[in-house]
Amino acid sequence: MASIGASDDVTDATPYIQPQRAMDPAVYLDPTIFDRERQTVLATTWQYACHSSQVAEPGSYVTFDVAGESLFTMRHADGSVRTFYNVCMHRGHELLEGTGVRRLIVCPYHAWTYRTDGSLHKAPFAEGRAGFDAQQICLTEVRTENFLGFLFVNLDEAAPAMDVVYSGARDAMREFLPTIEAMRPMEVRDFVADSNWKIAVENYNECYHCKNAHPSFSKGVVLPDSYTITPMGHCLHHHATSSPQQYYEIDLDASPHAAEYASFYLWPLFSFQVYPGPVLNTFCWRPDRVDRTPFTRGWFTPNGANSEVVRTVAAEDAATTVAEDLDLVRSVQRGLASRGYRPGPLIIDPEMGLNSEHTVAAIKSWYQQAMLGES
Repeated sequence: MASIGASDDVTDATPYIQPQRAMDPAVYLDPTIFDRERQTVLATTWQYACHSSQVAEPGSYVTFDVAGESLFTMRHADGSVRTFYNVCMHRGHELLEGTGVRRLIVCPYHAWTYRTDGSLHKAPFAEGRAGFDAQQICLTEVRTENFLGFLFVNLDEAAPAMDVVYSGARDAMREFLPTIEAMRPMEVRDFVADSNWKIAVENYNECYHCKNAHPSFSKGVVLPDSYTITPMGHCLHHHATSSPQQYYEIDLDASPHAAEYASFYLWPLFSFQVYPGPVLNTFCWRPDRVDRTPFTRGWFTPNGANSEVVRTVAAEDAATTVAEDLDLVRSVQRGLASRGYRPGPLIIDPEMGLNSEHTVAAIKSWYQQAMLGES
């Protein structure tokens, strides 16, 4: 079955289907390389902030970290959504924690106060002081884009827009799940992968291991032999048909593609995943060490309404596929540190079918380009 959007938006995959080997172990093990990644890969790519519904009312905010930087996304009174570095422009104290609603942003240190558009509202005892000009003081803003109701940020002001980086992905996702913009978070589950982030996303983006390592996913969610993964810009589009032994009830009338599975991985640290049903969920990886990668699994329903089916799928996913992957990536992290390991050849299928690691080759290519400062 052809991938959604494949006719017009498939990227030339020639570089990813050439014979090649896995990356050197140092890129997964060396803390100095991880520090470089924060300044290159992670600081110049689109990273997930939150769902727009989480900052629905004026003054509502969500804090999060990207590339070692604390940020917050906030709804302004005019309805716009903005993201700022979470740091006071006075002497550097962090401004906000967690989530909440604030009419004004007050620094806990010296009570410098900012409006929700980042401009300085008041600094105690500062008016009239030599060298102080409130009009010249504003929080440092970060680029923010709304992608089908999901908010993403990029620390690089010159980075291409999301529709350029993930060419065709927005339309393909909207076609596959027409109700995606009405979806809201219903449940979020937190996990920690004891591995480098690249091990985690490489594992996620190949199904060569699915039959062997994921019996629940391979028997109760998809037909593995139908599985394909197609590059679309810096997006990897997974597609498969549903299993006839589905372990949960699906509504075949809910979507034209309700009997299909799709995933849209947005390089480097986020993926939209649609289980048959359709059941929308997300992965968001937020690496904090070279060998530790916290991530969340978000589960979405129309308007965030409770769904026992979705809760069932979320629980089954956590107990099976996620737990299995956590064991896999932990073992790979240990194995890559072995003095006996030599990078092996990737298994490449020019047809980009189930038993192919062309996706690992694509991630390798994008990673090497980003580390060199290339688009």
